[in-house]
Amino acid sequence: MRKFLRALPMKVWLLLLAVIAFAFFSNDFGLVDIQKTAIILAAGIDKTEDGFALTAQIAVPKGSDRTTGGTSSVEIRGEGKTVSDCVTAIFAETGWVPKLVFCNLIVLGEEAAKEDIVTHLNYFLRNDYMPDSCLLAACAGRAEEVISSTSAIDDTSSLAIEKLFSDAAVKSGQAVTNTLKDFAIGYYGVSKSGYLPFIRMSGQQAGRDDNAISGESEDERETETQKVYSAKETALFSEGKMVGLLSPEETFAFSLLKGKVFAGTFGAEDGEKPVTLTVVKNRGDVSLKGNKAELSLSVTVRLCCRAVTAPIEDVASDSVTEGIAKSAKETLTGYAEKLFASCKECGCDLFFLKRSLYRASLKRYAAEKEGFLERLEPSFRIDVRSMR
Repeated sequence: MRKFLRALPMKVWLLLLAVIAFAFFSNDFGLVDIQKTAIILAAGIDKTEDGFALTAQIAVPKGSDRTTGGTSSVEIRGEGKTVSDCVTAIFAETGWVPKLVFCNLIVLGEEAAKEDIVTHLNYFLRNDYMPDSCLLAACAGRAEEVISSTSAIDDTSSLAIEKLFSDAAVKSGQAVTNTLKDFAIGYYGVSKSGYLPFIRMSGQQAGRDDNAISGESEDERETETQKVYSAKETALFSEGKMVGLLSPEETFAFSLLKGKVFAGTFGAEDGEKPVTLTVVKNRGDVSLKGNKAELSLSVTVRLCCRAVTAPIEDVASDSVTEGIAKSAKETLTGYAEKLFASCKECGCDLFFLKRSLYRASLKRYAAEKEGFLERLEPSFRIDVRSMR
């Protein structure tokens, strides 16, 4: 065989190489042509009279009227009785095969969030290519408007929104995050509760001269308005339905109790003068102690800013006096009390205390699960100390 192969002329070898190369590069190996693929970056879900509306933000591999480089996108809407029908409608109307492997954000409209949202998420939970780490959020108004808005800080609205959920934003305590996987775990557990960041958007005019703006109609100015986003509030869920909304202060307390805050700031008082403190170390815990929920919080802070002129020796120091520490403790205690009261009022087991009861004693859980949250009373152990 070796003698035969050596005897083959070079032309035959070149011909075989050409045939193999042609066979390799002409085969798509079952993959979909990129030009026929809709790479979904984010999805917005709204309720309609007949079912659902899905707004998909699709990456476009070329410049558009919104950008000449970077990440450009288009938004396409599909309707159906299920979310799967919406995806099929997008495919039928565009010819693009929707791909979810790069989908990093799902936004639920306010009305959609008032129903069992796992019905809306069913398609994504079943899809093998959907990343479990996909971020979930609820929003004020319609998700279609949020997804289709023009961001003031990024070419694509979904990328601007995802910046709200960066590690730095979470460590500041100003926003919380949740994923498709973690929300489903909370929903299907005994607590049947969960939370999502709540997005609001506001408009600002693009940088143009006043004469150009004054010559436009109100509709034209509204069209030109770029959007900025915030997620300082947190939506509470029970059995998949949005039942309450935490304020920015309650959201900050929730972040502290999770032990997630580093370099976040909050206000206190020195006498009657306002000061701002920075969190440099944070430990938090919520546990079930008998018939009480114990909320424990330890915070190390430093002085960040005063609202009044201070002498130079004070500017050079970032230590916190006992008076400021006492004021900070009162502030954080108030935040925590409001947080627990809000959860109890709307029936959201935000800290999964019912799950703790279930794991501790099945017998006690069976006897106490009905009306458990309503009977639960909190106790607070909050400590604030200076960094130095």
